[in-house]
Amino acid sequence: MPVLTEGRHAAEFVLSEASGGRSRDTIVIGASQTITPGEVLGRVSVDGGAVTAVAAAVAGNTGNGTLTLADPATGAGVKEGVYRVTCVTAAANGGIFLIEDPVGVTAGDATVGAAYNGVLKFTIADGSADFAVGDQFTVTVAIAAGDAFGQYEALDLAAADGSQIAVAIPLYGVTTGAGATAKIAAITRDAEVNGKILTWPADITAEQKALALQQLAAAGIIVR
Repeated sequence: MPVLTEGRHAAEFVLSEASGGRSRDTIVIGASQTITPGEVLGRVSVDGGAVTAVAAAVAGNTGNGTLTLADPATGAGVKEGVYRVTCVTAAANGGIFLIEDPVGVTAGDATVGAAYNGVLKFTIADGSADFAVGDQFTVTVAIAAGDAFGQYEALDLAAADGSQIAVAIPLYGVTTGAGATAKIAAITRDAEVNGKILTWPADITAEQKALALQQLAAAGIIVR
């Protein structure tokens, strides 16, 4: 009798998710990919000048310091949309600012006078008036249409384009051809998933998997 192997079922890895579709997004799978349900994905975030970022102080700030973007202004894993950089600790000639990505996930914190080097790259300088708690800057990130930037691929630990960072898990499988892309639904935040039925790169080490689990947790995807 032949041995039959049952493949992965759509969304079988999901243990719990937020109501109202909050945990899910429609994402674009890049070209030449064979993706299975529950496969850990990375997102291309470096694509030769396809990204622009613009910083602005929010009207009504108490402090009159500045946020100056570096060149380049973005790093691996950056998302399209508006980042908010908010003062959470005020100090004379200083302070600490919390960075939140376009969906409200904390991306780190920055100290006045020190370069911040994460998904965004910038330095906040003190002004003649000190910052107060609640003072805020915005950084608006735009991605040029039609580029590979922002597309999702199977987690590639050897890559340097952002796809080496675990950020999402697809609900369905899909295969794309050369030069072709496809849209599918994926878990991108606020969910618990069954780690026993996720698909990882075949050569992933224990240390690399531990880091990838931390990356998913940073997006609100908790692996049980």
